[in-house]
Amino acid sequence: MNTNEHPGARLRRAMSSGTIMCPGAFNALVARAVAQAGFPAVYVSGGATANSAGYPDVGMLTLMEMCRTIREISTASNLPVVVDADTGYGEVEMVGRTVVEYARAGAAALHLEDQVFPKRCGHLDGKQLIPVDHMVDKIKAASDHRPDESFVVIARTDAASVTGIEDAIERACRYREAGADMIFPEGLSSVEQFETFSKACPGLLLANMTEFGKTPMIDVKTFEGMGYDLVIYPVTMQRVAMAAVSNRLAQLASEGTAEHFIDAMQTRTELYDLLDYIPGEPWAFPH
Repeated sequence: MNTNEHPGARLRRAMSSGTIMCPGAFNALVARAVAQAGFPAVYVSGGATANSAGYPDVGMLTLMEMCRTIREISTASNLPVVVDADTGYGEVEMVGRTVVEYARAGAAALHLEDQVFPKRCGHLDGKQLIPVDHMVDKIKAASDHRPDESFVVIARTDAASVTGIEDAIERACRYREAGADMIFPEGLSSVEQFETFSKACPGLLLANMTEFGKTPMIDVKTFEGMGYDLVIYPVTMQRVAMAAVSNRLAQLASEGTAEHFIDAMQTRTELYDLLDYIPGEPWAFPH
């Protein structure tokens, strides 16, 4: 691997070979597991990161809090990191700073959305959109401030479930013209909508395969057949983990011992293997 190669270039090369799956990691240890499992990229969700801090997905985290998470995940996984930038932490000037700070933290790509602040989860009702021209200015600022041309600027539009699929397509095409490398249509509710969007907005496309939302469960081969290059699974692993945590806490409280769910645990050996740690030997810091 060329360690001097920008992570955005690595991400672009991976996508050029076919549709890639990009699981979300809500901390560095999960990011290591994503890499160990053989995935070519990892995703950092604003919602999952906020949830880890005890907040809902309403834009409560600061730019620098997200940058710390990006840095930890990038360092631990050595994978290209695709990152949620919500609405850009402010107006056009802050969008420029966001791109610079995310890139310095190790991000390969970020996506900006066309919601008003405070934003809402893309699969909830009641979202409000900013004017198209305002979002175009944000995309131009993001494109102009990327420190390397391979850094991937992704424009997310939430219009499909607010003003309809046609408006989402019109907005997306404007965002491409403004400098977005990839388009992320959020909140689509059927395979037919994904197909319609793909045909009307050719170029790099991102699909969000989140659970319990507006989008039905669609497998990666179907997304590939529809022309989507990157499929994110933003909160999947957090949902799996927290279901296990809640269930085992209830069992611990009920039984007074962890003995009966030892087999469900990651062993000490498995943890050390994930960390590349051998007790008694110097540990090599990832670089």
